[in-house]
Amino acid sequence: MLSGDKKAVVLLSGGLDSATILAMAKEKGFILYALSFRYGQRHKCEVASARRVAESTGVVEHRIIDIELGQFGGSAITDAKIEVPKDSSDLGDEESIPLTYVPARNLIFLSYAVAWSEVLGAFDIFIGVNWMDYSGYPDCRPEFIAAFSRTANLATAAGIKGKGRYEIHTPLMNMSKGEIILAGTKLGVDYALTHSCYDPDEQGKSCGRCDACRLRLKGFAQAGIADPIEYAE
Repeated sequence: MLSGDKKAVVLLSGGLDSATILAMAKEKGFILYALSFRYGQRHKCEVASARRVAESTGVVEHRIIDIELGQFGGSAITDAKIEVPKDSSDLGDEESIPLTYVPARNLIFLSYAVAWSEVLGAFDIFIGVNWMDYSGYPDCRPEFIAAFSRTANLATAAGIKGKGRYEIHTPLMNMSKGEIILAGTKLGVDYALTHSCYDPDEQGKSCGRCDACRLRLKGFAQAGIADPIEYAE
């Protein structure tokens, strides 16, 4: 556990990974500030999940930022003209970048997190990127996180004045989805509050067939725990 009043900014999407890292940061004794985004994603219901997770975990402040990545498109998540892939045969294939990749999303989100951290006087940022069960996203790789950490310390007044050193925490980086779920369950994470689906129905029920749903279901199967959310199919 930490002593004093060390703050952390946690990127909170409302999915199971971000809910888990929020609990991990709390367990380490950080004072929690959660940051979520409405960025033009078709699964906007994840923001409501982020609110529920933040409230259940006891964050000091939860900010939801509006940006519009849909202006650029280029992703099935932000462009209605591109269908969300279902039942993909190359799930988790590191060699392919799926249509659900949102260009530079984690780069943008982390930049916002650093900006807020500098104002708060916080130097610890948590993000739920994962190398083991990721869907081929280039901004989930450890190389990207290491490069961004260096950039954050070069691009901020707090960094160059030596007030502290920004650290990007990625506690899930080398964990399988099953291991993540087991770790979160031990910390009391209520996964019924979370949302993972890229293409939910009008009632917010998960499709069960997109990459995010399939990785989630695979994780719960690995953990030997029933997924508590409701699926459309």
